[in-house]
Amino acid sequence: MSSTNAPGTLSNATVIVGAGRRSEWTGPVVNPPVWRASTHLYENTAALAQGPRTNEDGRFFYGRRGAPTQWALADALTALEPGAAGTVLYPSGVAAIAGVMLTLLRPGDVVLITDNAYDPTRSMGKGLLTDMGIEPRFFDPLDLKAYEAAFCDRTRAVLLEAPGSLSMEMCDLPALARIAREKGAVSVLDNTWASPLGFAGLSHGIDVVLMALTKHVGGHSDLMMGSASAGPELYAKLRGRAQQLGNVVSPDDAALALRGLRTLHLRLAHETQSALEIATWLSKRPEVAQVLCPMLPGAPGHDLWKRDFTGGCGLFSFTFRGGDAAARNRFIDALTLFGIGYSWGGFESLAIPIEPSAYRNTMAWPPAPAAEGDRHGVRLAIGLEAPEDLIADIEQALEAWRGQ
Repeated sequence: MSSTNAPGTLSNATVIVGAGRRSEWTGPVVNPPVWRASTHLYENTAALAQGPRTNEDGRFFYGRRGAPTQWALADALTALEPGAAGTVLYPSGVAAIAGVMLTLLRPGDVVLITDNAYDPTRSMGKGLLTDMGIEPRFFDPLDLKAYEAAFCDRTRAVLLEAPGSLSMEMCDLPALARIAREKGAVSVLDNTWASPLGFAGLSHGIDVVLMALTKHVGGHSDLMMGSASAGPELYAKLRGRAQQLGNVVSPDDAALALRGLRTLHLRLAHETQSALEIATWLSKRPEVAQVLCPMLPGAPGHDLWKRDFTGGCGLFSFTFRGGDAAARNRFIDALTLFGIGYSWGGFESLAIPIEPSAYRNTMAWPPAPAAEGDRHGVRLAIGLEAPEDLIADIEQALEAWRGQ
């Protein structure tokens, strides 16, 4: 089976089954074997001399450039991203963000970072990039005029995320990407929440699309990995920089990611439906001030999500009506079906307390129209459990929030 079908001729559900399964990588079996190798052998010295002259997946050279297991995963991810010329794999999602930034930016450059970005992204801007002489500027992605005014002749890249981390704001990604292009900057999107099944970033004007494969693609909470997909010119630059940095992923982890990828569309569909059911139920509870879920009709950003996205996932947040941090924490501690831990996108449901005001420069928390006292939030990652069981668990935990 080949992954060379013409773009748009098959649905994502079909592409996801066959992508990356080239016969020269799989042989007579369904999945590509796990190729564990550092040294690749050559037939003779002439072949050895030829090796450095080609640099693409599918050509053996040395273990740092991968082998069929890693190539199959990169090929499959590329097939799911219309307009992508290739995909670079990184040992974590944060490594993917760093790898892209180190490709695009030089000392003296300015990078615009959405104010509601993933906290390690913000920390990278204030730490690694600042230490390298790169200036990070945080902007409100909902304020297009202020965003446009933040550009200068040194701005080289814009880092976007939708919906926003923790607070789940939905921004106008095509407009933000268009303005970046008009200003001569490269737009980069962390698309972990929706994946290419829910938002085709390059098709909407984004230049580079990132994912933490740790989350949805892995799907089983047992691997760390990231990816970046782009068109021909940027992909070549990303690949070259990744090799200079020595980035490589384990073939065992690549095999796990491929396993998770095959069921991605089914898991996302279930998690999305369950999340909507739970978000709808929460929106009617007197204890809840706001449900922050752009998939929910009437929620902030829903119209943009409906216009641009074809899917979602199980991650959303909500805030309590009044109360304090101790009450919020009692609620989380009382949950029995939700684990307490970082990450998301696995088969299991998770809950963590959130205080986004500690991670914002320009955006308010709690988001309007909530009252100042309605600031104690919870982020839920809905897994594959039955939604009615999760709702029952949340309902009993609300008694702990009330102090009962």
